[in-house]
Amino acid sequence: MSQPRFTRECGSRMLWTLCALCTLVSGGTLDAQWSHRYPKIAGLSHHVYLEGYELPLLTNGPIDPAPAPDGKQVAFASRGWLWLLDLATGDATRLTTGAGMDSRPSWSPDGRTLAFVRDDTKNTTIVLIELASKSERVVVNEPAINLDPTFAPDGKSLFYSSAAAGDLDIWRLDLTAGTKTRITTAKGQELRPLVHRDGNRLVYLFKDGTDEVRIRNLSTGEERTLAGEAILSQTRPALSPDGRTLAVNWPGSDAKGWELRLMSVDHPGPFVVLTRGHGLPLTPAWSADGRSIFYVEADSRQQMELYQISAGGGDPHQVSAIHWSWGTPTGTLRIRTQRSDGPDPAPARIAVRAENGHPLLANGSQVRFDGQNGIPFFYSTGVVDLEVPVGAVDVSAVQGLTTPEQHSTVTVAAGAVQEVSLTLTPVWNPRADGWLAGDHHFHLNYGGPYNLAPEELVTMAAGEDMDVLTPLLANLHTRFEDQQLWTWRKQDRLPFIQFGQEVRPHFFGHMGLVGTQTLHWPWIYGPPYEVYGTDDRPNREVLEFARRESGLNVYVHPIMAPNPFSEEGLKGIPVAFVADAVQGYVDALEVACLWSDEIGSMEVWYRLLNIGVPMALSAGTDVMNNLYRTMAIGTTRVYARVEGTPNFQKYLDALRAGRSFVTTGPLLDFKVAGLRPGEVLTKTKGKVAWSVDLHTAVPVEKVEIVVNGAVVATFDGLKTAGSKTYSGSSMLPTGGWIAARAVGGNITAWPAMDSYAFAHTGPIWIGKVGSTDPTARAAAAHDLLKALDVANRAMVQSYQGIEIPRLAAHFEKARTTLEQAARP
Repeated sequence: MSQPRFTRECGSRMLWTLCALCTLVSGGTLDAQWSHRYPKIAGLSHHVYLEGYELPLLTNGPIDPAPAPDGKQVAFASRGWLWLLDLATGDATRLTTGAGMDSRPSWSPDGRTLAFVRDDTKNTTIVLIELASKSERVVVNEPAINLDPTFAPDGKSLFYSSAAAGDLDIWRLDLTAGTKTRITTAKGQELRPLVHRDGNRLVYLFKDGTDEVRIRNLSTGEERTLAGEAILSQTRPALSPDGRTLAVNWPGSDAKGWELRLMSVDHPGPFVVLTRGHGLPLTPAWSADGRSIFYVEADSRQQMELYQISAGGGDPHQVSAIHWSWGTPTGTLRIRTQRSDGPDPAPARIAVRAENGHPLLANGSQVRFDGQNGIPFFYSTGVVDLEVPVGAVDVSAVQGLTTPEQHSTVTVAAGAVQEVSLTLTPVWNPRADGWLAGDHHFHLNYGGPYNLAPEELVTMAAGEDMDVLTPLLANLHTRFEDQQLWTWRKQDRLPFIQFGQEVRPHFFGHMGLVGTQTLHWPWIYGPPYEVYGTDDRPNREVLEFARRESGLNVYVHPIMAPNPFSEEGLKGIPVAFVADAVQGYVDALEVACLWSDEIGSMEVWYRLLNIGVPMALSAGTDVMNNLYRTMAIGTTRVYARVEGTPNFQKYLDALRAGRSFVTTGPLLDFKVAGLRPGEVLTKTKGKVAWSVDLHTAVPVEKVEIVVNGAVVATFDGLKTAGSKTYSGSSMLPTGGWIAARAVGGNITAWPAMDSYAFAHTGPIWIGKVGSTDPTARAAAAHDLLKALDVANRAMVQSYQGIEIPRLAAHFEKARTTLEQAARP
């Protein structure tokens, strides 16, 4: 669920500067809310970026090409195994067959051995395979992330990156003695070691305060930087055999793609651009003779393809595997999914594993990795084929959050087509009752290995049973990419899709703008940005801009800790949020998000409701769709109830009016005297009857009725998938609100991808919208004043004496508002 909200730039100068600022403001690193499966890197607050950008990929098609020393073959990874491609015949032969996902092969100088990375979805190890015998030997198995093996020129030692000492450092393994020596010791992440032919110099990728390609003298420890830039998310340098030239994939100068470039090692300076406008070149590697460079990039179906280009320039040409030799008989698995109440076939999210547990991929699909449950998955439009090794195969499927996971195990015979059909039975059909599902915070492209088109969202939406999607354009430090997609829309029928914008003043708090017609400029400002960093600019400007454009403004991934009003928790509330919210500038709060804590966000939202601020609920996953290691859209979502024939504007109006509930899994249909969330209860004498229907595909510990933030009724939830109705009656105060919530239950299986179950309805107001109970109002105002004080001190400290009269006046006005609310 959560990561500290201020930064989004792993591996950039801004990331590490901002992480330091987050520590200053928030008093330390706050725990993530979805469960990271890989060993945590010490001191790294944004582990999701390290996993997304630095850990190996599972792909359809070749990745990580490694040309052989004899120039006749290329080793690469595909479908999670290593393959060896004969360049003369086009035959690709599978080398590894285990359960783990294998990648990043590196040749020994004599061409007899490959070193590679093995990923078991919880850790990475380094393995050697002897090509003649196919025998394997694990050589690095630390309880830490281990990456990027490469042989020394004499073949007697292996260099690699490992977090065995805390963060990722470069290590050397003596293959004879078995001893390991730490080479780099500085704070930061050191990756992709490349040993110079002289054996005394090392090129590597450094990430801490910037992303840099560095060269190190192994005898003296002296270093110099060869090149650097912010957010080199996919950069993996390659050193030519003669040690004179680096090939690097690099962000393009036009912010519309990546380029393959060459630069001198001894005299670094201007780049020579080899490819431009060809796509997103990945994992470059030199041929043994130094005359050409191999690399991969995804095609329009997100299948990786292998290319070769002359080091002297010219057009690249594709290097295709004509025949794939699996080393074992294969057959075809045909998966058909259908809904018990709807179409046959039906779109679905699918995971397939071989008998030994290795993930199996659909032909022509992009694969993604559910980091909560450790499951690689892909989408199907209803029928999908896979080529698989013979034997038992396990298939799982869901559609969105409403269908419990369905399993089937089938046996595939050689050369045969084995069909399997899975029927998905939803616990509820919200759409049939007017509820539309929305995800209002995710990013189509964000530093990942693919360049997705917006049309691809339609397939994802169908597989997740989503109705409204608003992908947000966001900056990669000072690169403002994908602007050409701003005007792309799909509003003719469900799913409705329209791009929004995330404006990201990291210090003050991030804001999502949904339904606006133009982009807001600047996208970034405030400490510690180099440009606009000292602007006297309240977030209020952005919030008002959204309203002028008839859009909805949302504070996104707001709270990381479950107790935001503790001494430490107060430091984690976005600096500008309280000042903006209490003055009525904020339309909605993203209470449910994979990056933040629902309970903590809920507690802040309660205080605002209790002082009479009618702030709507919103939700978003904040996933990055073009990463491999990314959750599914809609795994945190909001449902808004629309009357009549739906359209995008009706949905947005319902969301703004609070006719909604948010969820990470459970679904709630709450009524008080026949009224639903967003409506006003005018008759409150005596006890008022209420009912709530719980529908869930995941375990839920309890269902609660809440009045002005206090629980007035608690019921046991459901341990298994199903539905249950709870009812009762309560005496209500003369002012305030009533709502329902479902909480608890660790999530360890599909369809959910968050760490615990949570759902909350919008409020039903008592008497009128924005009414308050005096006691609850005063207590909430006192809490919010404490938060405002902490935020104000952080702002004054960060601006370091710079005059900020507009910000100061904005905060002072908020203080006056809260002081008035705190009076009995």
